[in-house]
Amino acid sequence: MKRVLNKKVLFGLYDDEEVLKDAVKEINKEDADIMDVYSPFPVHGLDPLLGLSESRLHIAGFLYGMTGTTLAFGFMTWVFTANWPIIFGGKPYFSVPTFIPITFEFTVLMACVGMVVTFYLVCGLGFGVENPYLHDRITDDKFCIAFDVTNSSAEEVDALSVLLERTRAEEVHTKDI
Repeated sequence: MKRVLNKKVLFGLYDDEEVLKDAVKEINKEDADIMDVYSPFPVHGLDPLLGLSESRLHIAGFLYGMTGTTLAFGFMTWVFTANWPIIFGGKPYFSVPTFIPITFEFTVLMACVGMVVTFYLVCGLGFGVENPYLHDRITDDKFCIAFDVTNSSAEEVDALSVLLERTRAEEVHTKDI
């Protein structure tokens, strides 16, 4: 399934993350509206410059983990006390210390799988989804600042191009996605 966005995007490519952060600072001073910034790895300090809030993915991870804890502990309690009560080596039916390793492992498993599924859904990723990309080298070895110039005039596009070049962009391109 291919997404059709019908956007015109102006973007500049950068070689270094420090140059990228300086460029974002300068573009913010000019009050230009940045559509997105792409990078091959997380850049420390970039989120506050872009005005992004902290991710809430850790809350989902906690909820998935608590679900895993409850399911594992509840299932083992039911099995060993009601469904199949067997005394192992003189231990009582309800032996909490023996439940801890499996409960821990199932908690981690549920949190990891749940967060991956949530991340993919929130980002619009998944099987059969073909997302458009701006340039082959973005997220490989280049950093990118992108602007949505769909409804912009030619003068505004030229001004943004000059701004990108002034902020030491190695390349400036326009692409329809």
